[in-house]
Amino acid sequence: MWELFLQDARRWVVPGQISTAPLSWRQLLALLFRHFPLRAMLWFRFGSWCKQRGLPFLPGYVQRRLYRRYGLEIVVGADIGGGLYIAHPIGTVVAPQRIGRNCTIVATVTIGMRNEWEFPVIGDDVFIGAGARVLGGITIGDRARIGANAVVTRDVPVGATVVGIPARVVKIDGMPAATERVNA
Repeated sequence: MWELFLQDARRWVVPGQISTAPLSWRQLLALLFRHFPLRAMLWFRFGSWCKQRGLPFLPGYVQRRLYRRYGLEIVVGADIGGGLYIAHPIGTVVAPQRIGRNCTIVATVTIGMRNEWEFPVIGDDVFIGAGARVLGGITIGDRARIGANAVVTRDVPVGATVVGIPARVVKIDGMPAATERVNA
């Protein structure tokens, strides 16, 4: 839990960037004081730690606190790798099957189920823009970029950039792609 949180905190040294430098206690406290969303991540990691150890009542308390205090609806105990960066937690819903390392979520994003009890699997180093919706039992490949307000209900390939409603691939690894619909 602590190492995952430290990876989260390193994303706030220069907000949004990935730092590998070790953090001193003084730096960590300064980051927690300055950045409201980082405090939410500390609570999330603590709640997940409690859930993994089977401690009663605490995971539910933490989940309710995250929602009331930070406006973040995140499933405590979800399989989320280190380096999670949620820039603006208010109005954001995070209910994945799994999220990889160093994922960036901007604001008012919804990650969750669609019509059935299936949740997205999100790879490493994924960027999800403001207002995007990632729904259903889909897979988002590593290094994918999801544009603001995109609605993604189908798999996204590794390194792809998707935009629109329904989301369509516009780039793969930075190169323009043929217009391919990702959604039906």
